[in-house]
Amino acid sequence: MFRTEDIIDEIIQWIDLNIHKPLKIEDVATRAGYSKWHLQRVFMQVKDVSLGKYIRDKKLRLAARDLVETNESIIEIAFKYGFDSQQTFTRVFSNNYRLSPLKYRKIKRIKKSKTP
Repeated sequence: MFRTEDIIDEIIQWIDLNIHKPLKIEDVATRAGYSKWHLQRVFMQVKDVSLGKYIRDKKLRLAARDLVETNESIIEIAFKYGFDSQQTFTRVFSNNYRLSPLKYRKIKRIKKSKTP
């Protein structure tokens, strides 16, 4: 019999492999073979964060990395991580990082260039 933690770890691996797609909780629940409600409850118990927040935060961390390390446009990064528009991406990113994606890119690139 599988432990709940092992099942959640397997789900996280699947999310990580599909992070560039517009993931919905329903998609993850279907993949896991659980109801949406049950999966969200179990995920919260095991990871102490909601499934939706986990997915959103993961996408934002990867997008933040891409802003600094690539020359992709902001709209390309937004679509790459499944946001439906640059406006939505900018709003979500700004709420999380307290900077617009453009300002974040400029500040982090300056800091990175000053690091020996």
